[in-house]
Amino acid sequence: MKLDGIHHITAITQDARENLDFYAGVLGLRLSGKGVNQDDPKHYHLYYSDDVGSPGSGLTFFEYRDALPSIAGPGMAHRIVWRVASDEALDFWAERLTDAYVSFARGDSNLLFVDPEGLQHQLSVYVGPDAPLVPYHPDIPTQLALQGFDGVRTYSRNPEQSRRMIERLMGAEQVADRTWEIRGANRGGTIEIDPAPDHPGRQGAGSIHHVAWATTAEAHPSWDKSLTAAGIRTSGVIDRHWFHSIYFREPGGVLFEIADDEPGIAFEQELGALGTKLLLPPWLEPRRSEIEGKLAPLPDPRDAWQPSEGSGASIRAIAARPA
Repeated sequence: MKLDGIHHITAITQDARENLDFYAGVLGLRLSGKGVNQDDPKHYHLYYSDDVGSPGSGLTFFEYRDALPSIAGPGMAHRIVWRVASDEALDFWAERLTDAYVSFARGDSNLLFVDPEGLQHQLSVYVGPDAPLVPYHPDIPTQLALQGFDGVRTYSRNPEQSRRMIERLMGAEQVADRTWEIRGANRGGTIEIDPAPDHPGRQGAGSIHHVAWATTAEAHPSWDKSLTAAGIRTSGVIDRHWFHSIYFREPGGVLFEIADDEPGIAFEQELGALGTKLLLPPWLEPRRSEIEGKLAPLPDPRDAWQPSEGSGASIRAIAARPA
């Protein structure tokens, strides 16, 4: 069995509205799903992606309004690596982030920055076989937009045990000193295991909660059997309505998920209406009024789109919006 790289990455935010402004407004991702944490439905679960909600592009956030700032430490994924097409795209993002008052560091074919809550992002020029997964935004030319995930960087409590698992069970192949690629028939993605800091980590606003790897609906149940046979405790298969999930911790402590590809976040939604209505699975639908009453309304980012002469003015307006 082969995994098709990353399916989605889930992180934590303290403020859904500010999160929406940054990820849909500044980074230009599409708000493709506005749901709730199915295990704690008084909190938002926001889905950002390319224009059609493709696996490999999905960055999601649990909103916990009382979350403390995070501290990245052992047993945590700490950086998201995105693909862009060229050095020209990095130039564009350097200018766009500057316009949004976001500090960054430019490296060799990459660019590093953090979101307003401290979550680390890396843009890297990608040359490879995978199709780009691009969101549309009126201020971001398609050829310069983010193109989906390339990988994640983690701090393992036990790098050797992490290596053994991702190679032997998840089919990863080492491609650099501390980097492995997990590639299936459709896509690939990387995991880099960095030397862990000495201090303990803390999940909170600006941290990655888990990393989900992609498989097909047909193969998904076999992954639970394979992991269990290897002595790894899993959650079992959980029906999330838009896909199915299996959760487990790799030996270094990072929470992984294996998610399938059916029916997808666009299931039961018109493509043009993605992200405009609160998504609830059937078992929570009878509680819609109660749940909506506990959530602060969020705007549709696309309602505010207007033609502009450039990105600078609109991005500055987002960054300077009063709290």
